[in-house]
Amino acid sequence: MFHKYLQFIILFSFSASLLAGEIHEFTLDNGLKLIVKEDHRAPVAVSQVWYGVGASYEQEGKTGLSHMLEHMMFKGTKKYLLGEFNRIMAINGASQNAFTGTDYTAYFQTLEKSRLPISFEMEADRMRGLVLSEDEFVKEREVVKEERRTRTDDQPTSLLYEYFRATAFQTSSYQNPIIGWMSDIGNLQLADLQTWYQRWYAPNNAILVVVGDVEPQTVLKLAKQYFGSLKSSELKSPNSRPEVEQFGVKRIKIKRPAKLPNLMMGYKTPTLATKSEQWEVYALEVLSYLLDGGDSTRLPKNLVRGQQIASSIGSNYNLFGRLESLFTIEGTPTDKHTIDELEAAIYAQINQLKDTLVDQEELAMVKTKLRASQVYELDSMFYQGMKIGLLETIGLDWRIFDSYLDNIKAVTAEQVQMVARKYLIEDHLTVAILEPIGEDK
Repeated sequence: MFHKYLQFIILFSFSASLLAGEIHEFTLDNGLKLIVKEDHRAPVAVSQVWYGVGASYEQEGKTGLSHMLEHMMFKGTKKYLLGEFNRIMAINGASQNAFTGTDYTAYFQTLEKSRLPISFEMEADRMRGLVLSEDEFVKEREVVKEERRTRTDDQPTSLLYEYFRATAFQTSSYQNPIIGWMSDIGNLQLADLQTWYQRWYAPNNAILVVVGDVEPQTVLKLAKQYFGSLKSSELKSPNSRPEVEQFGVKRIKIKRPAKLPNLMMGYKTPTLATKSEQWEVYALEVLSYLLDGGDSTRLPKNLVRGQQIASSIGSNYNLFGRLESLFTIEGTPTDKHTIDELEAAIYAQINQLKDTLVDQEELAMVKTKLRASQVYELDSMFYQGMKIGLLETIGLDWRIFDSYLDNIKAVTAEQVQMVARKYLIEDHLTVAILEPIGEDK
């Protein structure tokens, strides 16, 4: 036991400055921001290009644009024809992919460090030189529609989550599904993508993050060589509407063919980008881990193993968002209990946090789990880049993460109770229920 706690002490005294002093920042004349983090454990480099655009930038009737453009980014340029990007990456031993989020779209490669120029050349080429053809667009639009059918429409819990967010957020663009609504996908035109690409895919809206066995000045030289000549664009912030205040609980029920019922609950909460008091955001993070930070924390311990009301349950809170977010709890009741009983049991756990201070031993345990999960995640070069790129793209400084562990450590039991009382309230709650129906209904 002593060795276990000694390991955590050593781990956290190192991790308090896990990112500080190891990151080098540069800005090219065209506005491209380059961030390099040295990690010399293996002769590998991770290269990520982050664009400050995602589903929350999209307007009514045009949802899914960012995700569709992500697909089209692999369709070729004047210099590299269709299929060449993937072929060249493969022959150079690179693993590569892309992802779209609510606030960003990112493209990445992991490759042997001497192959970094290949990544830069290919990414710079498609940053401003993408060829968007009607034939490829029409085919890819059908691919995305099928992706939506298989991953959302035919997956009851995924569909429930989509309806849940669209109900919880009344005016915020966080109501937009990343993949887009089916009717919007079907109505997208090539001209929509061309306009979106020209508007957002530019060096002054991009962050290039490199983590690995590299020398910063060498990476800067490469970035200037391949990205330096690209022209910037005139960026205009999206016409986003702030979320209106909610004055009462919202409830929806979705009836779909499914094996099990499901319950989703979400409370409106601030993020680091929207905070009024910074400590509140970190207290909400600790609160989420108190409820669901592993098998020994409250929801799984009490509702799954203890009362055996839930067969599965969890909570989630993301403090790294551009707009106001949600503190969510999701669960499935056992076959001997109902959704109503599960919901009541969850409220009992929340009320206990509001009424009784968390004891210091439990608080310390949860902080240790939370901090350890972050430190272990950063053992990966890819996730080091993810943390940096995500923070910078949503308008926060990467150094915020460097103080993350100290801010978690500073959270008190009184602060946890205060945010529970302030934010986990019925007037800011949305409840969504999946009710299974038979295949013939």
